[in-house]
Amino acid sequence: MDLNTTWFILIAILFIGYFFLEGFDFGVGILLPFVSKDDTDRRVVINTIGPFWDGNEVWLITAGGAMFAAFPHWYATLFSGFYLPLLLILVALILRAVGFEFRSKLQAAGWRRMSDHFIFFGSLIPAILWGVAFANIVRGVPIGEDMYYAGGFFNLLNPYALLGGAVSLLIFTLHGAVFLSLRTGGDVQARAHAVAKRIWMPGIVITLGFATSGYFVTDVHEQVGIIPGTLPLLAACGYIAIAVFLRMKLDGWAFAATSFTIVCGAAVLFQGLFPRVMVSSLNPDWHLTIYNASSSPLTLKVMLFVALFFVPIVLGYQAWSYYVFRKRLTRDAIPEH
Repeated sequence: MDLNTTWFILIAILFIGYFFLEGFDFGVGILLPFVSKDDTDRRVVINTIGPFWDGNEVWLITAGGAMFAAFPHWYATLFSGFYLPLLLILVALILRAVGFEFRSKLQAAGWRRMSDHFIFFGSLIPAILWGVAFANIVRGVPIGEDMYYAGGFFNLLNPYALLGGAVSLLIFTLHGAVFLSLRTGGDVQARAHAVAKRIWMPGIVITLGFATSGYFVTDVHEQVGIIPGTLPLLAACGYIAIAVFLRMKLDGWAFAATSFTIVCGAAVLFQGLFPRVMVSSLNPDWHLTIYNASSSPLTLKVMLFVALFFVPIVLGYQAWSYYVFRKRLTRDAIPEH
């Protein structure tokens, strides 16, 4: 395995970790107005991800930094061609952070409602747009010989990409509902469990539609293969397991199943891309690959040593924080004031 392949795998792991961790954050934020009956319920819901959401976003920052260092042409083409959707994601994440951090600074009901809107839309918009973005990366976008994106914003709003946005929205919402079932008690837990069971069926229908259309508009099936033991089959088994564990009310196992499904599903996208990093819809010779988009071998080698030192520290810290804040939350834990 050469350095280029190693860095592609590392960046894939960072994005997969981001989707797994930030996925339930997005889901919890989306479900905030639907599983809460009053302000105390909303506080319980927010507190389930309060210690984690900002740490989970570190995975995105690290993935972007690794992309910039290891594959600068990939970074430049992606962030210039996808400028508007990525800007919308950034603005949504900023407003979401404002909602989390300043919601309780004022006791005014109007301020709290606005903060709740920030959290909801700041979770909804990225949950959709990440699916749109990666569906376009796999499908292919107009990239010229000079590695510049030659399309416009509306090129990104094709039916396949929009279907990908619907898939990511439903999967992340399901992930968040199961997380709430695991982390809360009482009425909030019951509502979250009911929402998870309702979302499961639309999720599998939309996902099957996305996978079927991908067979015709992408070459992922040629890269990955649909045979027993491959990632698509594992992702499908994980999704079926979610329904089984929800019916048995095994919240921990259901969360493990949603996590497994997201990890395998995201891995399918990166496996379908390799050794490309962006697909050109204009000419196969103009694809961005791990070789023509990479930095120098020296840069890749130095950055690899940096990653091997810091990534275990981040993993250790996050594992410790999840262990410390592992108990279920109920209304009794929220002070009356």
